[in-house]
Amino acid sequence: VEKAVKVFENKTKKVPTSQLNDALLPEIVHYPPPALKGKHIQIKYITQLASRSPTFAFFCNLPQYIQDSYKRFLENRIREKFDFEGVPLRLYFRKK
Repeated sequence: VEKAVKVFENKTKKVPTSQLNDALLPEIVHYPPPALKGKHIQIKYITQLASRSPTFAFFCNLPQYIQDSYKRFLENRIREKFDFEGVPLRLYFRKK
C-alpha cells in the first residue's frame, strides 16, 4: 500500500519550470542531441504541462529530428533527477 501511495504522489507531482531547466539544460549542453542531416538541434527550455500524468514539453528548433534514443535519455534524466518512479512520462517536442 505504501508503494501505491508513493506512485500516486509521483503521478501528481508538479516540477517548476526553473527547476527543470536548471537540472536538465546543463545535461543537454553536455550531451546534445545528435545532428541529423547536418542540422544541429538546440533545446531552448523545458516546462511541465498540466495533465493527469507527468507531461513535459521541450521547445527546440527542429523537433522532428529528435531520435527515440535521445527521448529515452531525457526521460531517464527526468526520472533520475525528480523521482518519477512507477509513473509513465510523456515527452513532447515543440518548435520554438
